[in-house]
Amino acid sequence: MCTDADHGDDRGDLGRRALLVTGAATALTLGTMSFADAAEGSSSTRTLTGTLPPGAPDFVYLPVEVPRGVREIRVAYTYTKATVPAGTQNNALDIGLFDERGTALGGEGFRGWSGGARSEFFVRADDATPGYVPGPVRAGTWHIALGPYTVAPDGLPYTVTVTLTHGEPGETPVPSYPPQRARGRGRAWYRGDCHLHSWYSDGRRTPAEIGALARAAGLDFINTSDHNTQSAHAHWADVAGDDLLVMLGEEITTRNGHVVALGTDPGTFVDWRYRARDNRWAKYADRIRRAGGLVVPAHPHATCIGCGWKFGFGEADAVEVWNGPYTADDEVSLADWDNTLVSYARSRGSGGRGSWLPAMGNSDAHRDPDRVGGPQTVVLADDLTWAAIQAGIRAGHAYVAETKDVEVAFTASGGRGRTAGLGERLAVAADTPVTVTLEVRGAPGCTLHIVTDEGTLFTSAPLPDSGTGTATWHTTPSYAAYVRAEVRHPATVPGLPGALTAFTNPIFLGA
Repeated sequence: MCTDADHGDDRGDLGRRALLVTGAATALTLGTMSFADAAEGSSSTRTLTGTLPPGAPDFVYLPVEVPRGVREIRVAYTYTKATVPAGTQNNALDIGLFDERGTALGGEGFRGWSGGARSEFFVRADDATPGYVPGPVRAGTWHIALGPYTVAPDGLPYTVTVTLTHGEPGETPVPSYPPQRARGRGRAWYRGDCHLHSWYSDGRRTPAEIGALARAAGLDFINTSDHNTQSAHAHWADVAGDDLLVMLGEEITTRNGHVVALGTDPGTFVDWRYRARDNRWAKYADRIRRAGGLVVPAHPHATCIGCGWKFGFGEADAVEVWNGPYTADDEVSLADWDNTLVSYARSRGSGGRGSWLPAMGNSDAHRDPDRVGGPQTVVLADDLTWAAIQAGIRAGHAYVAETKDVEVAFTASGGRGRTAGLGERLAVAADTPVTVTLEVRGAPGCTLHIVTDEGTLFTSAPLPDSGTGTATWHTTPSYAAYVRAEVRHPATVPGLPGALTAFTNPIFLGA
């Protein structure tokens, strides 16, 4: 335990720790850092040093006893990078804060998270570092949360310094949130990017800068998705306007994958401190839906540590198939998503009536040169409102495009003048002739592809310099359970497909 001197120093050694079971995973709790009452206007500082071993729990909590009369809590931390062999992960340590209400999963004690984006932060009633929630610094046991993301073989040495400033607390501002409606065009196609990071997590752009880039990219709507914090929600009202709908959410960043909460109620926090093996995911997916949001697993086959999605898609409302510049992991995600369509078609063929998983694409933009709106999801919605956009995404009435210049129209027709569009079913008999039509604009030099449950069954010649073209293909429901479209750049590696310019959700065929 730290001394009551103005500057104490203690070692968070392994022999002095307590190992707790939180109900979801083990967590390490260090010795308590205590502070005494002090005069108004004065400050008190304590420092803790220690080393976390390889295999440390996902979260390490440092209790801080906060006395009455504290105006501000300020935390700074450092940790040591090691010299490691090639291919061995080096040290990385995240940080966050919980107040006197505790660290229980899904509880009310959360006060902020900056991951590894900041080396220090503060919280007080009238203000807080981006990523943290303003509010009174009440007396009681607070907890600094350390997240050893990766630990080198020789351990992770760290130092945490806490400074309390005593005085009148100030007033907490009343938050203002963006409206849930913008000036739309009635039932129309609307363009959006639902995975964006501001300086309220590990991004480097302000909300105002993101808003300007969204408008330049031709977007009609965006969704905020800062990592593991809702603290940005109160800072987007001035960005929204008649021409830009701003939805609120969070990227829940677990150790077994990331998921975008899309369009949750203002101020909603969704906990992330669990793994797939903890059997907690369904509870937090339900938390997203109860708050009015969609559950969208992000970049499911990304190769960064902890990024690959391991919770399954049973709780998903949609899946982010294309994330940022098109790369090999997006191609794997596309193939994996297509397999879910095959599984759904097989289920219906055996009498099942389950749901299918729509796809979307987002930029995951953090900083320059990340391109907001690259890619973007183009949604057919009844209006430019949170509810209408969510309904369009959930129904699969959407395609994904590389830029605002790319436009896609994809339909299937057959039977007595019946026509179906994206996310719909052309309910005709198995032997009914079906005509599939694909129209594309803004894709010079690209090829058009029609894909079924059997694979790619049509490929066009490259489009002319105008970037405009049409493809027509004929089939029957007995031959193709669904059809979907892809627009691709020329291949750059022999034997591998070119990067996507656009792709659509499917149209299902058959009664």
